[in-house]
Amino acid sequence: MKLIMAIIHDEDAFRIIDVLSEEGFKVTKMATTGGFLRSGNTTLMCGVEDDRVDELVRIIESKCKSRKQVTSIGAAHLSTADSYVPYPIEVTVGGATIFVLDVAEFRRV
Repeated sequence: MKLIMAIIHDEDAFRIIDVLSEEGFKVTKMATTGGFLRSGNTTLMCGVEDDRVDELVRIIESKCKSRKQVTSIGAAHLSTADSYVPYPIEVTVGGATIFVLDVAEFRRV
């Protein structure tokens, strides 16, 4: 058995959860925050049998596409040498960071 942890963009969360649920995966959703943009992420956790790992990862990859977004970085994100940004910047958001972890023991009580 494996534990899949996927960190995804908030905008992708409910779409992915719906698809995973339709395919019979049980998913736990946690609200998390990214470090660079301090924006909302969602971390999904899913326990899955070894033979379904690739299927689950393919679903996440197909629904979580990275995209460009224009944002402004506040002064809290900058060093003192870079204290002013006169215009918004374009950053890449979305996609997924997926961890596949071995599970030593699983219990449902």
